[in-house]
Amino acid sequence: MDSTEEREPKSLSPPQIHTDTSASDEEKFEDASSKDFNEKAVDELIREVTGLHPAGDSGTLQKNNTSSSSDHTDKFVDCRSDPDGSDEDITEEVAQPEEAEPGSVTERKACEDEDYVDDKMQAEWEESLPEQEKLDNKERADELKAKGNELFKEGDYEKSAKMYTAALRLCPVRYAAERSILYANRAAAKTKLNFKPSAIADCTKAIQHNPKYLKALLRRATLYEEADKLDESLEDFKQILELDPSNAEARAAQQRLPPKIQERNEALKEEMVGKLKDLGNMILRPFGLSTQNFELKQDPSTGSYSVNFKSGK
Repeated sequence: MDSTEEREPKSLSPPQIHTDTSASDEEKFEDASSKDFNEKAVDELIREVTGLHPAGDSGTLQKNNTSSSSDHTDKFVDCRSDPDGSDEDITEEVAQPEEAEPGSVTERKACEDEDYVDDKMQAEWEESLPEQEKLDNKERADELKAKGNELFKEGDYEKSAKMYTAALRLCPVRYAAERSILYANRAAAKTKLNFKPSAIADCTKAIQHNPKYLKALLRRATLYEEADKLDESLEDFKQILELDPSNAEARAAQQRLPPKIQERNEALKEEMVGKLKDLGNMILRPFGLSTQNFELKQDPSTGSYSVNFKSGK
């Protein structure tokens, strides 16, 4: 999600899925009402709804447009042909796609390309839509979210994330709370898939739409800590305590993280001093000196350091 080619928005409207979405889900996953879910219909639906994305090709699921293989399976990863294969004989059988390892750089990049959503461009595109079409898109987005929740509960996190992406591309940007939940749900699916940097980005999007969304803040704080971004994690936990002073997980983090941050900073300082000494010795060596000929003193009142030459025999 880390530029996209701007293209005129397509007018193609996605086919409707007749699904009962009367149950309220608010900030949690809920059961979708339709149990006779057809995977082929889902794939067709996503191909249709992603065509509405104002950013053009960069917002579509590219592999759904080209693959017709009977054993094709949906992945976040783009498939690549064997780079060593010869293309001299065009009738030669195409090599089987090579799958990226889960959580690899290749897979994360493919994930980011496929689930790209530009809220600003979508808002500009929606300005030209009739009010009724916006309401219809909101209803379809709710149906897609319900399907995504059902897939998540079934453990199909890849298709679940794709459903949330399709819903985001339909849900009008004026529905901030609903889009916040969609981003948070997609972050949960990506966390299960080990797409943690992308999950953090989705949590951030959810928080931007709803700064008081505790579930998104808590998930991002946890992901930050797992990524060794301790300062960012602590800031999120502090914000959680401001919103919910009784939150046990945030209270425990405020006790756990400061010592870890101090330990990390001390290790970084020692590493920096060691590198500076090595550099100093390299510079002083031609003059018959070393850093041992100098004394480093810290001013207790200011914390600053001074370097003094040590006189000796």
